[in-house]
Amino acid sequence: MRRDPPFLCASTLLVPGYVDSYEVEMIAGFLASIDRDIPYVLLAFHPDFLMSDLPVTSRRQAHEALEAARRAGLRKVWLGNAWLLRD
Repeated sequence: MRRDPPFLCASTLLVPGYVDSYEVEMIAGFLASIDRDIPYVLLAFHPDFLMSDLPVTSRRQAHEALEAARRAGLRKVWLGNAWLLRD
């Protein structure tokens, strides 16, 4: 019998023009309604293959999304691949 529940970590890819801080705040609000300590990772988008016409996630967009997730009540939020961010 398993004593602890399985580990859960949610993530969102910050694709410019597709995912904005409002959407991140709604996702984070849903997660926070379940448990404020669910880890939530925001990932920078890097254009490759079929989506090579899109830009890399900007530093501004990533930090706006990070703040939106925190506003929604999550306590464990971070940028997972910040080295990809562009100014």
